[in-house]
Amino acid sequence: MAKEFHCILYETNDPLALITINRPEKHNAISLQTLEELQVSVNLAEKDESIRVIAITGAGGKAFASGSDLKEVAQRDLKKALEPIVQGLAAQLESIPKPTIAAIDGICMGGGLEIALGCDLRVCSPNSRFGTPEGKLGIIPGGGATARLPRIVGRAWAMEMMLMGEPITAERALQIGLVTRLVKQDELLSEVQRMAEHLASFAPFVPQFIKTMIHKGMEGSLSSALAMEKFGQGALIQTEDKEEGMDAFFNKRTPKFKGK
Repeated sequence: MAKEFHCILYETNDPLALITINRPEKHNAISLQTLEELQVSVNLAEKDESIRVIAITGAGGKAFASGSDLKEVAQRDLKKALEPIVQGLAAQLESIPKPTIAAIDGICMGGGLEIALGCDLRVCSPNSRFGTPEGKLGIIPGGGATARLPRIVGRAWAMEMMLMGEPITAERALQIGLVTRLVKQDELLSEVQRMAEHLASFAPFVPQFIKTMIHKGMEGSLSSALAMEKFGQGALIQTEDKEEGMDAFFNKRTPKFKGK
């Protein structure tokens, strides 16, 4: 690989690209370099045609990511806070056509939670904890939590988490929809691999269109979202993959999609 990484690990097991935040000695705290390497690795996975799903996890078994690197935050000025990279990774994860999964094992706080919020799917182990403790430091989240968290868990729970700054358990996260699957720690990555293989069985356009419909649809009115959905379905109905999917269903065989 042309790019040498210092803060992450990048590995592939088709159809999955697994990106691991690899700073266990710091509970995988998110430095600016970590953000840069995550963006580069996501770009690599997006361009790799053999990769259909991208997952992000944390090394060490104790943390997905404990938050932003506080030594950097302590020295951050207005110019640094306004740099696009601070919010850029989550936006990148939302906008790429391939599905993304956050595989959370342990602490998922602050900037780490904001990375997870940018992923399409979030699964976690029972020992995971989630929080937005920035208020205790005299600041507010800066990586997108104030916008994404209420859209995912609703206004009331977003207010509870951000105003109180107290961590919630994995069970509570499942209850409020912050995560959708609770998986045993030693089965977490195998479950993510299974999810990736399941997602890869769909026509390539399908996840891309679903991501676009949901993200863009939630930004506008219900009527505009429904209109966009109609045109999206109309476009897919004209693809070769739609013909293949229908023929496979009627003939009780596995479809062979080509992304056409």
